[in-house]
Amino acid sequence: MLEVKELHAYYGKSHVLHGVNFTVKPGEIVALLGRNGSGRSTTAKAIMGLVDARGSVRWKDQDILGLRTFRIAHLGLGYVPESRDIFSKLTVHQNLQLGLKGSAPRGRWSYEDMYAMFPRLKEREHTEAGVLSGGEQQMLTLCRTLMGDPEFIIIDEPTEGLAPKIVEQVGAFLQTLKSKGVSVLLIEQKLTIALEISDRVLVMGHGGIVFEGTPQALRADSAVRKEWLEV
Repeated sequence: MLEVKELHAYYGKSHVLHGVNFTVKPGEIVALLGRNGSGRSTTAKAIMGLVDARGSVRWKDQDILGLRTFRIAHLGLGYVPESRDIFSKLTVHQNLQLGLKGSAPRGRWSYEDMYAMFPRLKEREHTEAGVLSGGEQQMLTLCRTLMGDPEFIIIDEPTEGLAPKIVEQVGAFLQTLKSKGVSVLLIEQKLTIALEISDRVLVMGHGGIVFEGTPQALRADSAVRKEWLEV
């Protein structure tokens, strides 16, 4: 479904990604792990056309590298940035409305689905998003992206700074996506949730992939964890 080959990315003269290669198959959750500064978020931004990049990013056999971000989104890719980027002066429901893609027919997700997954959003339906807690804003960002009916979602650090109960809800959300056939590239620092829900694991270091395998293989490889993940 998604195939990344020899991906290089740059911030000005700074060369951040150095030949990244990986694939994500239909209905698969792939966790992208690594320390801060390893290149995980830059990988997401390169796929979505948000940074200067070279190489190949193919989506359903179409090369999308170099396309404008809105065109990439309309091809069926969603992106939940670490910054969340909610519209603070709009209500929860209005934020969800903004996730819809223009005149496109209604997809597999409804407002009711969003509120069923995160009942707290239903309680806050008419509340301005700017006064929501961090956990509630994360719920809203996830759901707003889903309203666009993507087939593939990149989710950057969805559990960062969240209470354990909210982390559990996010984990359940990701499992729901998988059950609906949505592919996920999950950028995460928390090994526990990543290893519990992912089908495959990628570890990044110094702008490249240094490990690829199953969660079980990573659990068994203490050398990789020690060198590239543990503080």
